[in-house]
Amino acid sequence: MAASPTGIIDEIGIALNNITSAATGAVTPVMRLGVTGLSRSGKTIFITSLVHNLLHAQNNGGRLPGFSLLSEGRLIGVKLSEHPDKAIPRFAYEKHLSALMGDDSKDKLPYWPQSTRNISQLRLTLKFQSTKWFTGLAGPSTLHLDIVDYPGEWLLDLPLLSLSYAQWSDQSLSRAERTKATKQTNAFLSALTPLTNEENASEPQAEKLAQLFTSHLKNARETGRAMSTLPPGRFLLPGDMEGSPALTFAPLPDACANAKNDSLYALMQRRYEAYKSLVVRPFFKDHFARLDRQIVLVDALRALNAGANAVSDLGEAMTSVLACFRQGSNNPLTWIVARKIDKILFAATKADHVHHTSHNRLEKIIQRLVDGASRNARFSGAHTAAMAIASVRATSEGTIKDKSGELDCLIGTPAKGEKLDDKVYDGKTKIALFPGDLPEQSESIFQKSLKPDLLNFMRFSPPADLKTDSENNKGLPHIRLDKALNYLIGDWMK
Repeated sequence: MAASPTGIIDEIGIALNNITSAATGAVTPVMRLGVTGLSRSGKTIFITSLVHNLLHAQNNGGRLPGFSLLSEGRLIGVKLSEHPDKAIPRFAYEKHLSALMGDDSKDKLPYWPQSTRNISQLRLTLKFQSTKWFTGLAGPSTLHLDIVDYPGEWLLDLPLLSLSYAQWSDQSLSRAERTKATKQTNAFLSALTPLTNEENASEPQAEKLAQLFTSHLKNARETGRAMSTLPPGRFLLPGDMEGSPALTFAPLPDACANAKNDSLYALMQRRYEAYKSLVVRPFFKDHFARLDRQIVLVDALRALNAGANAVSDLGEAMTSVLACFRQGSNNPLTWIVARKIDKILFAATKADHVHHTSHNRLEKIIQRLVDGASRNARFSGAHTAAMAIASVRATSEGTIKDKSGELDCLIGTPAKGEKLDDKVYDGKTKIALFPGDLPEQSESIFQKSLKPDLLNFMRFSPPADLKTDSENNKGLPHIRLDKALNYLIGDWMK
């Protein structure tokens, strides 16, 4: 059985944080929404689109028809508010929105904002009319919606809390063996080959192995073929910890095990435990242990296009990460000191990269991909759902003709540098593309018959004009963002 990710001292600190939040939320309730997902799953885009559409909800009826608070006419207004936690940077909403609108680019072309590189937060305050007669007598109700954003690489650190150095080394090396066809991975594994349990602690040796291991991790992230090999996440985004001893270690094989304090193995083991104590445990305690609702964004299409091994690896990573979260039902007696995540939405992002006729298949694929994590959550008492979404819709749909007849296609502008066959796109040329078909049977995504490059999968640039649509509705265009929003927070505003 895996060890608990928190100790008694951590539990006391978490309970005190929850009591403080409950006290400050006595007048205005606070709901903490966790927007989680692995690297490049679209967290920054999701938050930016969610905030923009809510801020423009009053003149945005065409954009959020599935958000019951708006469709029932009970939403009074939404505003950005100052977040009470002054130690965490504010989510750069305005900067990300400017990128999507093309307002800060030289040629005024929109572009996707930079991926998250550090933790940030944002608070929205929603004012609405409650359906509860005893609440409505006091006038309009308000809710603070707190959103926390953080790098996807850090998410994969959470399972480390339940792993010893030996267990983590065994998992990391086993996964590296599965991807050793790359130059970076081979270089790291080759450096381990001559090592024995007689190796003495050596700072230059530790630095060399840590550098080779980091190169292996970076390559795994770039190829997208082995998501679960990425921890420790700070090796990829070290920030002000770069070069510190807590980031200067690497996995070693069992053959190197030596309990002597002056051995290389003992040195690596101490630094691994320091990393968990100084980086991972505070991150879990201060942010994840106090969430109320959670959306898990999954770039399933990218994994599908990388082949069956990448799909299996992604499913494994998501299951291990979500096992660390506090999931279950809440009640008034326990919520104050031990709040839990009682609703989880698994969202397959980039639904605009396949035709809408494949969306049902995409939802079944995401359901199968997170089946283990979803089953564990339901067993704990939490409600789960799966959905195919696009936070910002980058394509429209049409048809093209070939020898076999008409094919459903996507119409959009491939991002600069994207390739198809022998053509490299300049980021300005709009094309019509047949994306290919998703597997009809979701179980087939784990079978070896699932070949890489299943889809004509390309990154599309944001549409050239996102400010309004043909009916003058403000807010960013999306696919099912309104339904995702309704599932996550709708019942808090009855």
